[in-house]
Amino acid sequence: MIERKFVNQNIKEFEIKEYIRHNLSRVGLSDVKLQRTPLGEKIIISTSRPGLVVGRSGTNITKLTHDLKQVFKLENPQIEIEEVSNIGLDANIIAEMIANSLEKFGIARFKGIGHKALSDVMNAGALGVEILIGGKVPSTRAKTWRFYQGYLKKCGDIAVSQVKVAYAAANLKSGTVGIKVSIMPPDIILPDTVK
Repeated sequence: MIERKFVNQNIKEFEIKEYIRHNLSRVGLSDVKLQRTPLGEKIIISTSRPGLVVGRSGTNITKLTHDLKQVFKLENPQIEIEEVSNIGLDANIIAEMIANSLEKFGIARFKGIGHKALSDVMNAGALGVEILIGGKVPSTRAKTWRFYQGYLKKCGDIAVSQVKVAYAAANLKSGTVGIKVSIMPPDIILPDTVK
């Protein structure tokens, strides 16, 4: 019975995170964390543009709190907003930026968008980056384009636990284009580094 309670709790947590992601799309959302406190649920939203999350004189955040109370029956949700200091090392924000650019400028400039994102990440100090753009790019046949630079672990424990991976989708006239961003941050200690 206890297992079932934990599973239900995690499902509810996942649903809350997805709901927040859906409602706060296009604000440079990085991460949503949930903490249970004696006063109620504390929701920490990491974003690159906190002003857009808060809204004019706090309208967006008040609406979000009200919606969370109603939809998920949370008693006292407290929303806290964190600003992401280094945007270039956050895979979620980079993936969202690529999706926004593709929707804004269309598929014709996808190579420029990919290379710009690549240079942004490398200038932020990442060890390596890989960007995959898959879909009907630029022709009617589906294809995956790969932009990569630097050093990136693809397998092993480092690839699973340390490499930051994010997915995004851009809805275009030709169809949906998938975006996958993998970033290897500079603070990783590799097992083969010998001092």
